[in-house]
Amino acid sequence: MNPDALQNLLNAIATGKITPDTALEKLKHLNFEPVADFAKVDHHRHLRTGFPEVIWGPGKTPEQIVQIINTLSRNAPVVMATRIETAIAEQLEAEIPSLIYYPTARICALKRGQIPSQGSGVISILTAGTADLPVAEEAAITAQLFGFKTQRLWDVGVAGIHRLLSHRDLLAQADVIIVVAGMEGALPSVVAGMVDCAVIGVPTSVGYGTSFGGVAPLLTMLNSCATGIGVVNIDNGFGAAVLAGQILRTAERINRKKE
Repeated sequence: MNPDALQNLLNAIATGKITPDTALEKLKHLNFEPVADFAKVDHHRHLRTGFPEVIWGPGKTPEQIVQIINTLSRNAPVVMATRIETAIAEQLEAEIPSLIYYPTARICALKRGQIPSQGSGVISILTAGTADLPVAEEAAITAQLFGFKTQRLWDVGVAGIHRLLSHRDLLAQADVIIVVAGMEGALPSVVAGMVDCAVIGVPTSVGYGTSFGGVAPLLTMLNSCATGIGVVNIDNGFGAAVLAGQILRTAERINRKKE
């Protein structure tokens, strides 16, 4: 943070030139911190968007990831790094012993104290098959680390539709649903035709050759005849969790305004 800019802002509050609310808006766009010569971490992303900055693992060295985690952890109760393979996680844990690794989700997390709860809503996460679990777990762990309640329902794809239909009660009670599917990607359409909440489709790169690495399920979800479906990019469990969280928090905010 630029000390001169902060001092000027505090002086303006003290003299009554700006209100505390206006100062908060300015602070939302003020604070970032360089990490060596390879990164600039955004400490105030949570103030602006409600979600903290998260580290994208691929393309970074273990040493770079360690430095970024240590820098972020000084200001955040939770620091996350995504798409971390096991071998890299072992190197990170050697440097940061308190780091937690979720191998299926490929997420590393450093938690400082209690994670604040994000309200009463629940994010339900469904997979079409077991092979979709890494993407689904990325969504589930992301949601949990951000303070949301989650509910998992695995391996209920359309090839055995009775498996899904046996959980009608669970679907009926859902607040927002993330549906993770590869192959032809039909499950989100089926689910969206059964529920009265938002459905987020996550196409995965699981499938035979003509699934084109997830393009086929992506197009299926985008072309769904069922309404109320939002679609994120291929294998983007993290993005689905953030979108689901935004939906729940918007609902909470609206309800608070009514009180």
